[in-house]
Amino acid sequence: MTDTATHIAGDWGTTHLRLHLCRGATVLDKVDGAGIGALTTSPETTLFDAIAPWTRERGALPIWLAGMVGSRNGWREVPYASCPAGATELRNSMLRFSARGHDIAIGAGVACTNPQGAPDVMRGEETQILGAIAAHPQLGRGRNIIALPGTHTKWALVQDGKLQSFQTSLSGELYALLRDRSTLLKASSAAETNDDAERRGFDAGLQRSRELRTVPLSHLLFEVRSRQLIQGMTHAEASAFLSGLIIGQDVLGALPLFDGTLRTVSAVPIIGAPKLAAFYSTALSAHGIKSLPLDATELTVAGLNALAHSAE
Repeated sequence: MTDTATHIAGDWGTTHLRLHLCRGATVLDKVDGAGIGALTTSPETTLFDAIAPWTRERGALPIWLAGMVGSRNGWREVPYASCPAGATELRNSMLRFSARGHDIAIGAGVACTNPQGAPDVMRGEETQILGAIAAHPQLGRGRNIIALPGTHTKWALVQDGKLQSFQTSLSGELYALLRDRSTLLKASSAAETNDDAERRGFDAGLQRSRELRTVPLSHLLFEVRSRQLIQGMTHAEASAFLSGLIIGQDVLGALPLFDGTLRTVSAVPIIGAPKLAAFYSTALSAHGIKSLPLDATELTVAGLNALAHSAE
């Protein structure tokens, strides 16, 4: 027998599947699984294996999903919605179908022309933005900038509750590639991460990016290696120095976006992993900009719940 008061909200990205059993806005239970990029079985099998205990107890439940599950490499590709996009546009753009007796809805993602005049896309972050507005209604009024740091960091302009435009930065992926695939961190031996060393390194990289704000990042990156060789910078410091350079340059590049709106808001919501959000908060603070760290997974659930409730 189906429990019609209950549904499943899922954040299914490249690296993680996070499913939440919800009654209204209340999370009753949660379970994790493999991300789209790490599947060993089909997406359908992965999903229904993960929720089997819930369905045995409660029957066929509506399932609302966001993230890379709707990408070309996901379960089913969902065409992007276009900006401006608010709750109505996102709800109407979802792909709906049935599988194993369950009603499935997959978020569309959003496409725009970014401030550089180029096509830009996001998939999953739009649901987090919707969740942020649901949890913090003041973000649905007036003009706001929301930062979503991650592999592909987004700087999003939201006006009167609708996503208007956004700019993607490759900051997270660039850091991972340079950390793991380049020679920059091979000049010292890796050791256990030290919080103090990490903070020193990050602050030094951030300061360097601010001092030399007109210097291209490509002209600064080799310092990560040379400071280990000549100044004895430790591996932990150098790794954090690299992060400080990249995040510092990312924030510098975001300042003039959307006619400088970033400098005019009372606080910039930062939706992301706590440690990364803290780094971005520090970088914004260096320019006198306050921030409001928010949990990405919680907001994905809040955004999907808002879509589910508005569809009832």
